[in-house]
Amino acid sequence: MFSKEAMIVAILSLVLGTIMRVDSAVVSPTIDTSSYHHYNDMNNLLVNLAASYPDLARVYDIGTSVQGRKLLVIQISDKVNQREVGEPRFKYIANMHGNEPVGREILLYLAQYLLYNYGIDPAVTSLVDNTDIHLMPSMNPDGFERSAEGDCYSVSGRTNANGVDLNRNFPDQFSTNTGPIQQETIAVINWLQTKPQFVLSANLHGGSLVANYPYDDSASHISYGRYSMSPDDVAFRNLAQAYASSHPTMHLGNQCDGTDNFPGGITNGAEWYDVSGGMQDFNYLHSNTFEITVEQSCCKYPTADRLQYFWNQNKNSMLDYLKKVHVGVKGIIQNTQGIPIENAEVHVSGINHVIKSSDKGEYWRILAPGTYTVSFVLSGYTSVTTTVQVSTGPAVVLNVNFNSITKQGSIVTSRFF
Repeated sequence: MFSKEAMIVAILSLVLGTIMRVDSAVVSPTIDTSSYHHYNDMNNLLVNLAASYPDLARVYDIGTSVQGRKLLVIQISDKVNQREVGEPRFKYIANMHGNEPVGREILLYLAQYLLYNYGIDPAVTSLVDNTDIHLMPSMNPDGFERSAEGDCYSVSGRTNANGVDLNRNFPDQFSTNTGPIQQETIAVINWLQTKPQFVLSANLHGGSLVANYPYDDSASHISYGRYSMSPDDVAFRNLAQAYASSHPTMHLGNQCDGTDNFPGGITNGAEWYDVSGGMQDFNYLHSNTFEITVEQSCCKYPTADRLQYFWNQNKNSMLDYLKKVHVGVKGIIQNTQGIPIENAEVHVSGINHVIKSSDKGEYWRILAPGTYTVSFVLSGYTSVTTTVQVSTGPAVVLNVNFNSITKQGSIVTSRFF
């Protein structure tokens, strides 16, 4: 027979053991921010994450660098091995300039954060459940390997292995490229055309502290001070503000050398300085993708002991910006037999920029809060026009049917959303 004291000790041991097991089950693995990940380290980390979370993560590449390193991407979603109709695609790209690697590390941390907290943090779980997330830590792995930790200002490692600045290498709307398009650039261009096309993106850089939005250059190519407004200027300003306002210091304006003035922590690209052949403008002009460029650190390649600080500074901004993929107007465009219609056009009155539906009939049209007149246009049919009120909340759903007999269209409800 157990004594009363022994029974109490046994019961307490069982209870405490249960509590400890429960606690250990919900404690997330730690994110190691102690050092930079060189190519092999980055590859191993991504592969191990995908192996540990096979239902949530998948690693693929979109091609190789000049020196043969894979341009790796980790995809994160709740059903990562299948396409979910109506789920928007989002991407972050970092380390386009090899000597600006803070974003490279932040994307590795973000991948871990999303996976480690899935099923634990409701906000993370909802984001992963409803978004097809693609993270490319390094667009220029060759340049990174030539760069030096602690080098804040030089250009060593900025270019790819052919000495080309990749953020001056995309086809430009105002001028003709003077040199060959690099294979890293071609890989990204091809990636942009995969279906469904990305809805929202950000390109992560270092050397300043600001969220930069299109256009990056103008027809005059004045070096700086010339605001170059895109048709979606209001939406882009809203997107840039979403990032900057969640950052502890970015929203205060320039926090680096004090020579630049960025009210609210945002700037029009061309007004800051003219960039011909930039990636963010190409995204907007040649796909359905809205992209901004974020400068995350005053020092281009800070020492590794600063990485935890930069993760803390940017984590909320990264998450809040990612959520912006769910704003505006979205829906499915199909015929009355339920067959998706590809390349139907979504027009917004007063905004000269067209979004086209995917091969599954999906569309996502990012808009800032406001009232808009939206039209759905399909060749050979009468277009459908409606007025919609967009808020800061989830996107308004407008599903459209086109009748192949009457050649008329109508806005309907749908099971897809």
